[in-house]
Amino acid sequence: MGLNEMDSVQRIRYPPFDHTNIDPGSLPITEIIVESNSPPPTPFKIGTESGWLVEWRNLTEDDAHLPRIQSVTTTATLPFLMRTRNGWYIEPDPLHTLARKLIAPTVILLIFSLFLHAIAPALEKVPVLSWLTQGTYQIGPLDYPKLLFITFPIFVLPIVIRIIANSRDINRQNTYINSPISDPEIDLTIGDGWVDIESLQLPESVKFIGTRIQTGVAIPERKTMLNSANRPETGQPPPGMSTALPEKRLTSGEEHGTGVGEATPLPVDYSRILLLEPMRVRARGQYETSSDIPIRLNGPEERWPGTIYSSVIALHWEIHIHALWKGMRLRWVNPIIIPQTDEQIIISKLPLRAARSEESGD
Repeated sequence: MGLNEMDSVQRIRYPPFDHTNIDPGSLPITEIIVESNSPPPTPFKIGTESGWLVEWRNLTEDDAHLPRIQSVTTTATLPFLMRTRNGWYIEPDPLHTLARKLIAPTVILLIFSLFLHAIAPALEKVPVLSWLTQGTYQIGPLDYPKLLFITFPIFVLPIVIRIIANSRDINRQNTYINSPISDPEIDLTIGDGWVDIESLQLPESVKFIGTRIQTGVAIPERKTMLNSANRPETGQPPPGMSTALPEKRLTSGEEHGTGVGEATPLPVDYSRILLLEPMRVRARGQYETSSDIPIRLNGPEERWPGTIYSSVIALHWEIHIHALWKGMRLRWVNPIIIPQTDEQIIISKLPLRAARSEESGD
């Protein structure tokens, strides 16, 4: 079989939602031949064979056994990224982070209190512990341990904090919905891994805080991943992907099959999501706080490939402008097209971030 110069090989082991608790070596690498009417990008490999991996290389004679799929190969931003990573987004309330940090210590405290209650007879002569573990309070027909009245309110504290944070997020989203902000007027000069902001005009009452560019790999398309594994749409999904959900329940990540966790806090029903879902694979450039024009934004320290999209590997670049509006932190996100490099790029480690927006620092 002859080699078609338009065909290429894509290999990926993409991190699932809870990737911190999964050994990547236990998951198979998806390997496919992509047939396209467009030439492939300059070959690149990010990650290792035993870890998380994203690789796009030229086709060889040894790849004849790999499954073939037809896919568009383009530098035009894919529609699902234009829907979910384009426009103004509201920063999640910082209380979400506090609530998550409190979960572990409060659970440990509750378990410790139950342990003390179980050994209460042995603590009868211990001054403070005997007072805590002995005796009960009656509420209605039931008696409750005294220690429970101390530890249980602390145990539910993360839940209370999370409720407050969600309420504040919903109020911020409704504030934006009631008076949406227009996009900034911006002129960019795009180079090889860098961007110059030649002019920037933010909407009235929006205060500039800082800006950067970042790159990453978006989630693969569920349908293509199922085809590569020779599985039907209703069959078992590949590792790290969810089953298809009813259309009315789709969120930004679920439409492509990896929405298996709470990526963002509670979103308000709106024409688009206002809480930015983090990219699990992401590398950022230096954060610039100066508003003096022109602003040079450099990419990540390690050189990354340029923009390229297919149904399996979507290497995405975008600009972030952080701002303050009506006392709330916002960011404007817009995809950018970075040209391909001339030389092959090899990065030893796939940079991962937490899948939850309040933990990722995105």
